[in-house]
Amino acid sequence: MEIGFYGLGRMGANMVTRLVQGGHRVIASNRSRGPVDEAAQHGAIPAYSMEELVSKLEESPKAVWIMVPQGKPVDDAIEHLLTLLKPGDIIIDGGNSWYRDTVRRAEYLTGKGYHFMDCGTSGGVWGLKVGYSLMIGGERETFQHLEPIYKTLAPEDGYGYMGRHGAGHLVKMVHNGVEYGMMQAYGEGFEILKSSDFNLDLLEITKVWLHGSVVRSWLLELVQLAFEAEGPDLARIRGYVEDSGEGRWTVQEAIDHNVPAPIITLSLLERFHSRQPESYSAKVLAAMRNQFGGHAVKSEGQS
Repeated sequence: MEIGFYGLGRMGANMVTRLVQGGHRVIASNRSRGPVDEAAQHGAIPAYSMEELVSKLEESPKAVWIMVPQGKPVDDAIEHLLTLLKPGDIIIDGGNSWYRDTVRRAEYLTGKGYHFMDCGTSGGVWGLKVGYSLMIGGERETFQHLEPIYKTLAPEDGYGYMGRHGAGHLVKMVHNGVEYGMMQAYGEGFEILKSSDFNLDLLEITKVWLHGSVVRSWLLELVQLAFEAEGPDLARIRGYVEDSGEGRWTVQEAIDHNVPAPIITLSLLERFHSRQPESYSAKVLAAMRNQFGGHAVKSEGQS
């Protein structure tokens, strides 16, 4: 099958390579030239502008997969494509867009006669080797038309039709919220083990847990790889954890629907906590304890 692919970041470039290896004709483009040259080395047809990408698509309807950061970059890419594609053509948003933005975009595009699909994509930098989990929303007929692409990108049983426009990105959003909670639990668990009096071998623990344990998972495999690469102390890594938006959206969705989600919510707040070199709220707590009970306080620089 033929597809245009715009956005060759860490995931996009590997997705293009996997599609080429699967026998698809892929026209690859990016805002900067270097990733396009690299994609060409892996067998993709290079396109150094969106105009060139669309002009090199030969099949009808034309299909373009965009893999760019959520928000304005997605809207800008869609508006540019609308000057180049024709009604009946297909645009796929494979990034981490907020599902409500996706619903808005779908109404806008289908109103103009275009087909639009949202594809929540998980797999990170490992997707080239093991495949990507694909959570797909939009028109079922368009899903079926694009299914050869999904089959190549995903491992066996690793893709599915979630429902109408926005469903794919909603499922991916909650997927990432669950991921936040799982990561936080692993982090806390290993800190408890590291702080114990037993001088435990954390790497050995990951190996044991990965075989037969009820907490075995791919995330735990990544912990093992990190311990192997960095050592159990992780001395080179600062405990500063960013978030890319999906956790916040998941928490807001829970609030909007009156769903109690304390684990996901607290895991998001812990990411905020990780970015504080000093907690002002903790200073207030220490000051209050000193005032009401005469409890000692530590001054700046005192350990």
